[in-house]
Amino acid sequence: MNDNTFEKSRLTLLGLGAMGTVLARAWLAAGHPLTVWNRTSRRAEPLAAEGATVAETTAEAVAASGLVVVCLLDDASVGEALADADLTGKDLVNLTTSTPAQARARAEWAEERGARFLDGGIMAVPPMIGAPGSGGYVFYSGSRALFDAHHGALAVPAGTVYVGEDPGFAALHDVALLSAMTGMFAGVSHAFALIRKEDVVPKDFAPLLVDWLTAMAPYAYGIADHLESGDYTKGVVSNLAMMVEGNSTLLRTAEEQGVSAELLTPFMALMERRLADGHGDEGTTGVIDLLTR
Repeated sequence: MNDNTFEKSRLTLLGLGAMGTVLARAWLAAGHPLTVWNRTSRRAEPLAAEGATVAETTAEAVAASGLVVVCLLDDASVGEALADADLTGKDLVNLTTSTPAQARARAEWAEERGARFLDGGIMAVPPMIGAPGSGGYVFYSGSRALFDAHHGALAVPAGTVYVGEDPGFAALHDVALLSAMTGMFAGVSHAFALIRKEDVVPKDFAPLLVDWLTAMAPYAYGIADHLESGDYTKGVVSNLAMMVEGNSTLLRTAEEQGVSAELLTPFMALMERRLADGHGDEGTTGVIDLLTR
């Protein structure tokens, strides 16, 4: 098949929430024949006006296309929606948020029903879908043959990053990045809390915060190097002993500003445990070992 055939391939989309709707519009705008289904049928009406075929049941929707994309509320919703559908010979792409274990179990479930399976983790919010240059992308894992066969269609709404044959790897990468983001949000929240009652303009402080976090982000490369080499002291500039000592200033400042340190203290406690175990010359990489024991 040529690339144009891939780009215009027929597909089915189950689920028309905020994310499903923008996925549908991206495929329609690119000229893909699209069948849609949603539990609440009124959500499909605007898409019907834009050229989508609306199926009354999931069985009808699945039968309409070889490529079936699912974007529902949760893993349980996927099983419920597809319970009566014939998946024999279908290529099933699950973009529903799930855990790695759920994705692996769903892959087995799909394969037992005769389908190839690909799991996806969407690293974007709805406004980034179908918007070139937005930076949004989707992690995919599972059947490489499925990914290669439908890459043209899958790449329409957002960029694609294939992370392996293990069906759980897309969800794992997704959640790992979101977890790091959550930690960053915690730090940003604490920083703004410190200046909240002072004569510091938040909009003036924000660029300083963004620049600082951007400068610190490459620290992740050092941690990766430590984990792969096994040498947690390699390239360390500010060692754990220095950082634990410096934590007292962070905590004292929070107290002076009337700010709870509860967003910081769990990580600080892990740093102190690692230091007490005699690893003062390391960076913070050893904290990972405490988390994974």
